[in-house]
Amino acid sequence: MIRSFVKVALFLVVVAAVALGAAHLSDSGEGVRVILMGTEYSLGPLQAAIGLVVGLAVLWLVLKVVGLLIAFLRFLNGDETAISRYFDRNRERKGYRALAEGMLAVASGEGRLALAKATKAQRLLQRPELTNLLAAQAAEVAGDRVKATRAYKKLLEDERTRFVGIRGLMRQKLAEGDTGTALKLAQKAYALKPAHEEVQDTLLKLQAEKGDWKGAREVLSAKRAQGQLPKDVHRRRDAVMALQEAKGVLEDGATVEAREAAIAANKESPDLIPAAVMAARAYIESGSPKNAARVLQKAWEAQPHPDLAAAYAEIAPDETPADRLRRFEKLLSLRPDHEETRLLRAELLIAAEDFPAARRALGDLVTTHPTARVLTIMAAIERGEGAEDAVVRGWLTRALTAPRGPQWCCDKCQNIQAEWTPICDNCGGFDTLSWREPAQAEMPLPHGAEMLPVIVGKPQARPGDSPEADPAQASGAKDEN
Repeated sequence: MIRSFVKVALFLVVVAAVALGAAHLSDSGEGVRVILMGTEYSLGPLQAAIGLVVGLAVLWLVLKVVGLLIAFLRFLNGDETAISRYFDRNRERKGYRALAEGMLAVASGEGRLALAKATKAQRLLQRPELTNLLAAQAAEVAGDRVKATRAYKKLLEDERTRFVGIRGLMRQKLAEGDTGTALKLAQKAYALKPAHEEVQDTLLKLQAEKGDWKGAREVLSAKRAQGQLPKDVHRRRDAVMALQEAKGVLEDGATVEAREAAIAANKESPDLIPAAVMAARAYIESGSPKNAARVLQKAWEAQPHPDLAAAYAEIAPDETPADRLRRFEKLLSLRPDHEETRLLRAELLIAAEDFPAARRALGDLVTTHPTARVLTIMAAIERGEGAEDAVVRGWLTRALTAPRGPQWCCDKCQNIQAEWTPICDNCGGFDTLSWREPAQAEMPLPHGAEMLPVIVGKPQARPGDSPEADPAQASGAKDEN
């Protein structure tokens, strides 16, 4: 409001000043005489002032026309002028509009339209670092891998876009299944930008698949240093990689290096069962049974596992069953109520031929968790106590269709593997295998009911039994007894 009032006031002051000046010139009576080409012109004061203003305006217009002509001639000569800048701005405006429309087309999945817009933007802008990227992305959306590869290779020529080009080619090779070339490209991209998270993860995955555990551990350490991994996750994954590195060294025949690597892997993650087993065996080979026992006991306390028990038995392979049972007491006392501990104790007692104690050690597992291993141990106990063959076969028949119990299962895809590996054989997940019971543990035997009489056989006839008695029911009755 105040600003508008000031503008109006200034305008009125200027008009009043011009009017007063014109009135003063009219009252002065003095004129101006101009002689032009022999002709005399007499002008009054006001006319002279108006003529001066008009003359100045004409002079300004003439100068502008002359400047425009000079600029036009320079434009024709190729020099930078206002005219060229105008056309450049207009062309740049159209180019950026085409670039924006191309990016929107890529985002919406319109590959052909995006390619057309990328071509137009490239012609108008002359900015290959922008238009080549758009052309590559548009070609990918359109499914034209040849054009995409050509565009990404053009990006390699500029240092500013070199990383983008390598990353694009790497992703293309991954999509084609060419992991060897993709690994080399990932290494180049990592060298350019070591902190790029996607490149780190891709490089880790490819190195793990190839078995380059040393390089993978270096990348993992870099991720930890950059704060992209928690400390506990880094220790676990580094232990897994160290374990695989130890296996690789062992395959090459370097026993000392493999032993040291296995021990280092176990120190990184004591609960990693394969690392504990390999470290224990390394200690056994070096003549340190106490260290081997300590490693296995620590792992057993974290997670009882049959492989740990097998390695514990290797510490003294020539001992008698009774001596082994006494030596294993220290291991069994760590997790006495765990199912694996009860099964191991029962197996040791069976080896020592103490079958009643083995039955007591097994407890109620036959009814609460009848896995194949539990039922097989029960069959061995029955055999040791002198039960009939039909009873033993009955337990073994039930074991055929019983759940397998804990196995190495992938937490990502639920794949089941016989042995632990750092990478899932099915989905390729890294360190996703855990020792647990699968979600679908039941593995029914086809036509199992029809197979029972064949496997179990007919029991011996007892007084009062009818000749048509069902063999499976008879076997079940004996099992209950």
